[in-house]
Amino acid sequence: MAVTDVDLEGARALAGNIEGRAYELDVRSRGSVDGALASIEDELGPVDVLVNNAGVDEFGFFLATEEPSWRRMIEVNLLGVVTMTHAVLPGMHERRRGRIVNVASEAGRLGSPISAVYSATKAGVIGFTKAIARQAAFFEVTCNAVAPGPIETPLLDSTHDQLGDDTARVVLERMVEATAMRRMGHPDEVAAVIAFLSSDDSSYITGETIGVSGGIPSP
Repeated sequence: MAVTDVDLEGARALAGNIEGRAYELDVRSRGSVDGALASIEDELGPVDVLVNNAGVDEFGFFLATEEPSWRRMIEVNLLGVVTMTHAVLPGMHERRRGRIVNVASEAGRLGSPISAVYSATKAGVIGFTKAIARQAAFFEVTCNAVAPGPIETPLLDSTHDQLGDDTARVVLERMVEATAMRRMGHPDEVAAVIAFLSSDDSSYITGETIGVSGGIPSP
């Protein structure tokens, strides 16, 4: 298994836990993507499963944000998914086998008042997932998405640094209140759904976005 990240040391730490190999990859650069994929295919073989999990967010009300942060989120969250998919899909088509799983967000379906551009990028990921699923189905390649709700991750923890403790506490409480289960999710609960969508057990599922959000009502 290949673990890729712009943070190579972070990728190595994770790869060491799962007997994988780490590769430096910046989804914002097609040159970086192609170089990493060449190394992966040379050392591990063809890519049959792609999980697009790179993502960034900068919390705040839209009018308090600026263009550099918009561009960073669009380049990583949306164009990164497009670039990675464009790079691996030809091989999947040729082999007539492949699973693509995109990590979207419930923010892409509902909209987040503190993450307007992030919500837009994740909505784009959901639309892209549906379109690729329709195209790739002819080649027996599936493309699905997961839409996590509030998950205990460093990204969500950063609300305290970005919004301040008082505002962050209110925001996180409201996120939990929006779920039917009244709790935060765990990364392993998202990973389990990704693993299913990456397996042959999901062979007749494509173009779907599966919420992993503790029962947040779909729009």
